[in-house]
Amino acid sequence: MLGTISEEREVKVPASEAWKLYGTLQLAKIVGEALPDVVSKVEVVQGDGAVGTILEIFFPPDELHYKSDDEKKKKELRVFDCDLLDYQSIMEALKGCCALFYSFELPSNHHYDVGNYSAFHLIQELMGELEVRAAHNVLEACAQTDTIDKVVFTSSATAVLWRDHHRDGQLPPDVDERSWSDVNFCKKFKLWHGLSKTVAEKTAWALAMDRGVNMVSINAGLLTSPNLSIKDPYLLGAAEMFKDGVFVTVDLKFLVDAHLCVFEDPSSYGRYLCFNRIINCNKDVVKLETMLIPPSSSSSSSPHKLQEDNSVYEQRISNDKLRKLMVDFQNEVQVD
Repeated sequence: MLGTISEEREVKVPASEAWKLYGTLQLAKIVGEALPDVVSKVEVVQGDGAVGTILEIFFPPDELHYKSDDEKKKKELRVFDCDLLDYQSIMEALKGCCALFYSFELPSNHHYDVGNYSAFHLIQELMGELEVRAAHNVLEACAQTDTIDKVVFTSSATAVLWRDHHRDGQLPPDVDERSWSDVNFCKKFKLWHGLSKTVAEKTAWALAMDRGVNMVSINAGLLTSPNLSIKDPYLLGAAEMFKDGVFVTVDLKFLVDAHLCVFEDPSSYGRYLCFNRIINCNKDVVKLETMLIPPSSSSSSSPHKLQEDNSVYEQRISNDKLRKLMVDFQNEVQVD
């Protein structure tokens, strides 16, 4: 192992190697490398509610101008172990920071017994409560940190699209950043991902507006990364999202560009729906299925039957606000 957390809860390793140890922090790597002349310290908070991770990237002046491009990527970073339910530990970690990129996601090694229906839903509900408390603590800490200029809060499209629109045979209404998922609807149908993202984001916005924190939120679609699994909580209700024309995905490159853009642009404000693909036909479903389920585990005939159906559901979700903001945005950072 290249580095271990010491008693001071701090680890220093070359940035190019650290991502092998802290793969969930790719976004911080890209943000840090893209803005070396603007940001000397960037932090990302991620965690399962009980424990989060704060990343600190340093750019020594002598390295910025005299090293090759390859060597510049080998910056040092410091990773602090931080309890998102401990307000004081967050305050300590934020000292001297000028920006915060916040995202709450369960760790990739988080396992639960999906066969135990009651236990599964209980765990999801409890994790949602932790996510809300974490968002509250982090935004409150940002409000009390004078050096914080901007907070980019990563939320989800599931905080936008869940509403009860099937009564009286009505067509689903179009949704955009002004839309919010119905909390009671999410509770009724146990849409835990949408519920936790909605309540956590509303909590963050309430604090940001009350305390005067400059915050922008990114409501991202399903992230199509190599680690995507059929167990991803975003996929709860996927069939309904598909039929309603609101099942959207985003790749890592576009998601990173969106974060950079809203951070750099002083005119950015409010919420931004972030996606660059919509799944509204069966060919798209088959492509997603191949990512989620190994070929040996899926039926050999079902993909062909799906592809024979050429029906397309009308798109009813818009990301025009983000598209307009990014029209002149250029980013040379490469995402693997």
